[in-house]
Amino acid sequence: MDALIAPAGSLEILSRAETNQLREAGEGSLYDLWRQCSLAVLNSGSSNDDVRQLLRRYQNFRIAVVQHEGGIAIELKNAPNAAFVGSEMIRGIREHLFAVLRDLLFAHDDVLNNPRFDLTSSAGITDGVFHILRNARVLRAHEEPRLVVCWGGHAIEREEYDYTKVVGYELGLGGLDICTGCGAGAMKGPMKGATLGHAKQRIRTGRYLGLTEPTIIAAESPNAIVNELVILPDMEKRLEAFVRMAHAIVVFPGGVGTAEEILYLLGILLSPENEHVNLPLVFTGPASSRRYFERLHDFIGKTLGPKAQQRYNLVLGDPAAVAVEIGRGLEKVKEQRAAGHTPYFFNWALNIGLDFQRPFEATHESMRSLELHRDQSADRLALNLRRAFSGIVAGNVRAAGIAHVEKHGPFELHGDPHIIGELGGLLKDFVAAGRMRLTGAYVPCYRIAV
Repeated sequence: MDALIAPAGSLEILSRAETNQLREAGEGSLYDLWRQCSLAVLNSGSSNDDVRQLLRRYQNFRIAVVQHEGGIAIELKNAPNAAFVGSEMIRGIREHLFAVLRDLLFAHDDVLNNPRFDLTSSAGITDGVFHILRNARVLRAHEEPRLVVCWGGHAIEREEYDYTKVVGYELGLGGLDICTGCGAGAMKGPMKGATLGHAKQRIRTGRYLGLTEPTIIAAESPNAIVNELVILPDMEKRLEAFVRMAHAIVVFPGGVGTAEEILYLLGILLSPENEHVNLPLVFTGPASSRRYFERLHDFIGKTLGPKAQQRYNLVLGDPAAVAVEIGRGLEKVKEQRAAGHTPYFFNWALNIGLDFQRPFEATHESMRSLELHRDQSADRLALNLRRAFSGIVAGNVRAAGIAHVEKHGPFELHGDPHIIGELGGLLKDFVAAGRMRLTGAYVPCYRIAV
């Protein structure tokens, strides 16, 4: 379908210079990235996580910024019909479409290419993440801690998905807001449940915040419930945004992407500087997910040790108990933040090392060179394991990673026989349980070198 879409929100009123800037961005080096992210948004609700299939299906799709009634509009050619009701674009998709333009442009011009931000330093990267979130208007001053980040896979079983909805419902009844990676499965379920909990409590300002990044959004298109969408420049800034904004985190069953998120967080929490940081972390799923969590718990214990296992609680088959556990944790968060004069809306006090913030590019050389051995601190091992999972995510669902594997063969992972053996066993379980992708037979993008 062809359409001309007027802006919503922060792009409604622009200066002439800003209008020209947007038009130039839509015609320059950002075009391909903008086109791909916009197509993902227009394809909201799809159950297909094959990025290249989406791009092939809509290879004639075009997008441009044009002058319109003294301002700008987005011109679409051959857009997915599912994004429209009749000739009118669905309002939520329209908002997300302009969020893509807002975030890509701001990150590119005002952060990534702005000498004001020293992106070689930890403080500079954190400052950049803060400004992207503030520009998107998702940081809320003076609100008490109630934002619960929910992690979990997009390829989960129906029983697990239904369970995420009930947990979301219990959290919503407690007046808590939900933040996820914005896609399907365990990213959609908690939001869907929370809408009912909020409705019962007559909460009309419920937040369903989705945080994503350009290379993952096509495989995890924003679900329809997301009412605030932010596209961070890369996975590391996305992960930092999650943990800086989170007041508590709930982890549902998932695959390598969920494992990446868990190891990122545990690596940070295992740093001596963060030993006393209160950040409630609950692993949960239906009783049928016991095997998944026992296997994950065992992997964490055998690689990172019992100290890492003590940073989270496991609650199975009891959504109400999850909400109670999160509620208790939020009281401690509120108490600690108030005592330390740390704002509720952005956790500046959390120490995130520069190695956790530097973007990791998955190549055969970088994957082969990962330090997967026991002769290092637990937080460093968590960092390297997280990168291993990140590379597998790239090979599974990111267009560039898939092409890289097709050209050069599977990524090879080398290391200590104990660590590499545990990693290989966990990945094998993920494959057997169908947790690697939604569509098509899974062909491993990695090889465990022994």
